[in-house]
Amino acid sequence: MRDPKKSGKASAGKPVSGRSAPGVSSDNSDGGYNAGMAVFSYIIGGIIVWSLIGWGLDYLWGTRWIVLAGALLGAVGGFYLSHMHGLTSSRKNAGERPAASGPSTDGDTNAK
Repeated sequence: MRDPKKSGKASAGKPVSGRSAPGVSSDNSDGGYNAGMAVFSYIIGGIIVWSLIGWGLDYLWGTRWIVLAGALLGAVGGFYLSHMHGLTSSRKNAGERPAASGPSTDGDTNAK
């Protein structure tokens, strides 16, 4: 049974990650290596799985192009999945605001 006082720790003593992506901790102490490996795994895994599906459909239907379409679909799907898990977006450092988007308003005084 789980101790409510230790709800922030896993049974092995490691912190529980609040993110859904594998290999990325909530305090970002792992750096970009684990996130990069997760992105790589999603993309390569998608290419392999969808290429095999395309190869099987090529074999059934007697075509030769579906395996290529499957590889492209797998790469796009892997990138999309890693983006939705927050692995490819830029992260904010603690206490910093992101850069403002849109045109600058302080340069209007020099306009002619």
